[in-house]
Amino acid sequence: MKHIGWIGLGNMGTPMASNLSKAGFPLTVFNRSADKTKSFEETNVTIAQNISELVWHSDIIFTMLTNDEAVSMVYEEILGMEEISGKLFIDMSTISEDLSVSIAQKLKQKKASLLDAPVAGSTQPASNGTLTIMVGGDATDLTLALPYFEKLGKYIKHLGTNGKGIATKLSVNYYLSILYLGLAETVLFAENNSINRTDLLEIINESACGSGASKVKTPLLLSEDYKPAFALSLMQKDVMLAQKNGVNFPLTDAIIETYTKALNSGMGNQDVISVINYLKDNN
Repeated sequence: MKHIGWIGLGNMGTPMASNLSKAGFPLTVFNRSADKTKSFEETNVTIAQNISELVWHSDIIFTMLTNDEAVSMVYEEILGMEEISGKLFIDMSTISEDLSVSIAQKLKQKKASLLDAPVAGSTQPASNGTLTIMVGGDATDLTLALPYFEKLGKYIKHLGTNGKGIATKLSVNYYLSILYLGLAETVLFAENNSINRTDLLEIINESACGSGASKVKTPLLLSEDYKPAFALSLMQKDVMLAQKNGVNFPLTDAIIETYTKALNSGMGNQDVISVINYLKDNN
């Protein structure tokens, strides 16, 4: 049985790695902040002391990291290792397509390979193993990765060559950025017209305009508790990456401006739908 490595134990990485462990796969984990590994203590999971140790002892290495900077740092260290030939790396982070393709090319030069496999879904689907996984890379590598993906997600789609998983994820998150802003504006518009928030959200979710996105954010909007399932800072990062990847439509500038101002107002660590508070305070 192949040994699995997992680098990155944040809000998404921890439940995803846990699902692989629960499925019985031999697993080693690493996180730069050692406190994030505590949930794996007193389990069958090995906790590596550094990246090189994890990569050395693993055949397939997953990375789930925050941004381009974090991914660059990790893969720079990996690419500096003397021997990584034959290893498969699977990056599930949402980063720029250019960076992902560059890493794939450098790994290929060292006779290793990469799948970019970002996900749609937040912390609850990550825990439930019901994420949507968008894959870019060689089909033979996907075949090797499929048993692990099936423990992480309910739907796995191969989109083409390296970078196309990332390009698809940025498209999906651009769409979500519009949906969440539209939902927040709609709730405020209704409240300004003396429509109860609960009543409005029931109507939305029972009608054609309801969606998985509106339903998952409804409890947060009703409780006004914006503990992050998907942080506003990550949405702002993703719409900036989408712009870098070529998105340029009538809504683009307004979306980027709104999320950036909300981020700068201190809402970055709250859930993305907390943008409603920024809109309420600034309109």
